[in-house]
Amino acid sequence: MLKDEPNDSFLNYALALEYAKDQNIKKAIELIENLLERDENYLGAFYQLGKLHEQSSNTQKAIDTYTKGMVIAKKQNNRKALGELNEALMMLEE
Repeated sequence: MLKDEPNDSFLNYALALEYAKDQNIKKAIELIENLLERDENYLGAFYQLGKLHEQSSNTQKAIDTYTKGMVIAKKQNNRKALGELNEALMMLEE
């Protein structure tokens, strides 16, 4: 499906999650970062990217990712995503 639609946000996001399941964190991060370059409002990607940065022991990138996602969530008036991102950020800052 990605051959037909290589820039499809959902397909790239799903592929990144598959790489993450296989512990290929570097590839998963790369895919999600590329996705967000094309579609900066793909809200679900921010939480997952933050978690991947946490797994990579890159706390500052995780914080930056959650913070940016919170801005997008506020713009989209998505309280659920905002709460999840805020909780993830608070857990990191403890």
